[in-house]
Amino acid sequence: MTLSDDPYYTLAQTGPYEAKIGSGLITMVEPHVGHEAAYNRWYEDDHYNAGAMAFPWMWAGRRWVAPVRYQEKRYPADSVIAQPLEAGKYISTYWITEGQYENHLRFAVGTNHRLFADKRVFMERDHTFTSFQKYRGPIYRDVEGPRDIHALDYPYGGLVLEVIDSPDAETREQMLAWLHAERTPAAGSAVAIGTVFQPMPLPDDKSPYVKDVEGVDTRLTILWFTEGDSLDAWDEFAEAGDRVAASGLGRVELMAPFTPTLPGTEKYVDELRA
Repeated sequence: MTLSDDPYYTLAQTGPYEAKIGSGLITMVEPHVGHEAAYNRWYEDDHYNAGAMAFPWMWAGRRWVAPVRYQEKRYPADSVIAQPLEAGKYISTYWITEGQYENHLRFAVGTNHRLFADKRVFMERDHTFTSFQKYRGPIYRDVEGPRDIHALDYPYGGLVLEVIDSPDAETREQMLAWLHAERTPAAGSAVAIGTVFQPMPLPDDKSPYVKDVEGVDTRLTILWFTEGDSLDAWDEFAEAGDRVAASGLGRVELMAPFTPTLPGTEKYVDELRA
C-alpha cells in the first residue's frame, strides 16, 4: 500500500487543520439516582477519550460539575432546558477544528454506534442539553492573554452556562450584537472570556438515547469562563437574565454555574444531591 492509498494518511491531508474553533460539542448530563459514581468513572475512564477526544479534529476538552450549592443558583425556575432545574449535574465541553465538523461527525456517529453495540454506553443517565454547536466567536475581557483556543486548557476555576432564546433568527443576530455591546466583561472582572455558540441539528442516524436539538434557528449558548470559582463571580450573572429580558431580544432559559471536575477522583460525587 502506498501512502496515497492509506485512509489515515489521506484523512490527515484533507481539509483545514488550523488551530481554530469551528464548532463545539456541549453535553450536559444527569446521572440517575444512585448511579452518580458509576457514571463519573465510566465517563472519565472510558467515554471522555474513547467517545470524544480520540476522534479526529477534536482537540480540546474539559469536564465540569454542579454540586448542590451551584445548582441552587440556577435560574429561571421555569427553564425549558432543565426540568427539574437541578437536572444536568455534569457538563462536558469540546472544541472541533473549523472546517472539519462533517468529517468529525461521521467518525463520531460511527464510533458511538460501535460503542453502543459493544455495550460500552452507560444507560443510567439522561441528556439534559446535548448538541454540536456552531461557533459564533469570543467575547474577551482582555486584549491579551489566553484566547478562545486555550479556554479548555487554561486552568479557569469556573464555568457559567448561559442559554438564550430569541423569537427568530434575525433577532438572534441582534442578541449576539447586544452581548458584545452590553455583556463584555469589564477590566478587573472575574469573568475572563465568553465563547458563543448556536446549536446545529444532529444527524438522522444519531445515537438513539440523544434527543433532537431544539432552538437551531433561535438559540445562543454562551460558555463564560471565570478566573476563580464561578460562585465568586455570580454577581455578574445573578441579574443578567433581567438585562436580557429588558433588551427585548430574548430570554435566558438557563443560567447555571459549574466547577471543574478533578479527573481520576470522586470529588463532588457525594455533593450532587441534597
